[in-house]
Amino acid sequence: MKAHLLIVHMENEVICPFCKLSGVNYDEMCFHIETAHFEQNELGRNFERINTIHCGTSDNRKDNTQQSRMEVNPSIHSPCASNHPKISAQSLPKDGTLEHKAFYSENLTESRKFLESKEKRQCDLSKIKGSIYDTVYSPPECPFCGKIEDCTQDMETHVKTNHANLLDTPVEDCDQPLYDCPMCGLTCTNYHILQEHVDLHLEESSFRQGMDRVQCSRDLELAHHLQEEEDRKRSEESRQEREEFQKLQRQYGLDNSGGYKQQLLRSMEREVNSGRMHPSEFHRRKADMMESLAIGIDDGKTKTSGIIEALYRYYQNAATDVRRVWLSAAVDHFHSSFGDKGWGCGYRNFQMLLSSLLQNDTYDDCLKGMSVPCIPKIQSMIEDAWREGFDPQGASQLNDRLQGTKAWIGACEIYTLLTSLRVKCRIVDFHKSTGPLGTHPRLFEWILNYYSTEREGGPKAVCTSKPPIYLQHQGHSRTVVGIEERKNQTLCLLVFDPGCPSREMQKLLKQDMEANSLKQLRKFVGNLKHKQYQIVAVEGVLTAEEKIARRQASQVFTAEKIP
Repeated sequence: MKAHLLIVHMENEVICPFCKLSGVNYDEMCFHIETAHFEQNELGRNFERINTIHCGTSDNRKDNTQQSRMEVNPSIHSPCASNHPKISAQSLPKDGTLEHKAFYSENLTESRKFLESKEKRQCDLSKIKGSIYDTVYSPPECPFCGKIEDCTQDMETHVKTNHANLLDTPVEDCDQPLYDCPMCGLTCTNYHILQEHVDLHLEESSFRQGMDRVQCSRDLELAHHLQEEEDRKRSEESRQEREEFQKLQRQYGLDNSGGYKQQLLRSMEREVNSGRMHPSEFHRRKADMMESLAIGIDDGKTKTSGIIEALYRYYQNAATDVRRVWLSAAVDHFHSSFGDKGWGCGYRNFQMLLSSLLQNDTYDDCLKGMSVPCIPKIQSMIEDAWREGFDPQGASQLNDRLQGTKAWIGACEIYTLLTSLRVKCRIVDFHKSTGPLGTHPRLFEWILNYYSTEREGGPKAVCTSKPPIYLQHQGHSRTVVGIEERKNQTLCLLVFDPGCPSREMQKLLKQDMEANSLKQLRKFVGNLKHKQYQIVAVEGVLTAEEKIARRQASQVFTAEKIP
């Protein structure tokens, strides 16, 4: 309670215990109590009277002067009490009741003046009801519990009875030592009050530290949770990237699972185990494969020849819905086998293109003595072109290695290989749609211009000397061997697909070929809706100087773009 009174009621705000006057400093409040509440203030002296106070009937009242020692209890008030003017029995008038009353009246007048000046400066004092004179004679109120008694004697009895433990021994000497709070600078004359005051500081500090530790613990827990969540997301993203990369490696044959030879052997073993291939057939094909790999020439087991000639006959005698058709020079069809199924389309299309060039006298000089190579040999030839300095970026992307892998190749590798053989060719990139619904009519127009020398007149079917065109899109490649101009003025490409097996292609060799047999070759504008197409078109033979120039140009590979 002492600490409560000191901190809440004395240090934070000085309030008169008799009239509730506030808004003044401690010295001013002491002066107010000594002057305005002279009689009631005797309770603040620990109820020790120096002279007997005569209370009784009117017959017992005398003109004796009341004398009391006017000292402030230091356990209740601040140490500043030692500095305010003391009013003791020696300072009171000694000439009887009249002098006493005059002295009291003079002090009361000074108190009123002081209050009036405070009311002008503090708007809160306007709430004080009644005059100081009325307050002097108001019933006394207990400064500890707030109880109101009829007279000072009753109040004295109440305080001694109920609050004796809160009263300190009166201070005889005002010059006692002062105690300073090490935390907030509060000065007290009572060591016990200062100790309780410091304990409150320590409790508050301990509570704050505890709260700070709790908050710090929560912050650390939240940070740890966020870090775990971030690590989990990164781990998941890393796992997905790794799986996607491995998937791409498998898709493009870069997963170190072996190449053409290993895949062919495993596929034939599965055929034997399933009963679809006799063991003797397995050994015969294995021997043929080993011989083919040794000499580097394709064994021809997937080749179909004579299709262009069969198409020419068909268009001359049938195809009433076709106005004109242009066919490439003779070309053999090659389809995928057990050894390259799922990844060998680029190699098979190169075999088709090369088979046409080998039948054309124009390319005898640069292809002298060459036969259609097997897939491992083609891989070796591309690696040789890289070592010459062609397309270093493409070589880097494929780790400078194709042999023993199932790596896919595309238009750039076909261009690189042909150029290294001094075959003049060009890459044209149809990098975006040029028609409605994602179609590429400009691609069809370009191929028509490539094959047709004249549009009007001439025979219905024309066998040109132009080599077939390598056609690449995402995930697959095919070979364009001709183009139809139909009577409804639409265009239709004729395409060899390496995914089409020999038994289907051989149906085109029949004398009584039907229109339905051409469905696997025909590709209308609405059939080609991939985002991007690239073509490699052969245009002649390069000189040695042109080859060197193109090798230098391939350091930064660029392609002609349409549109």
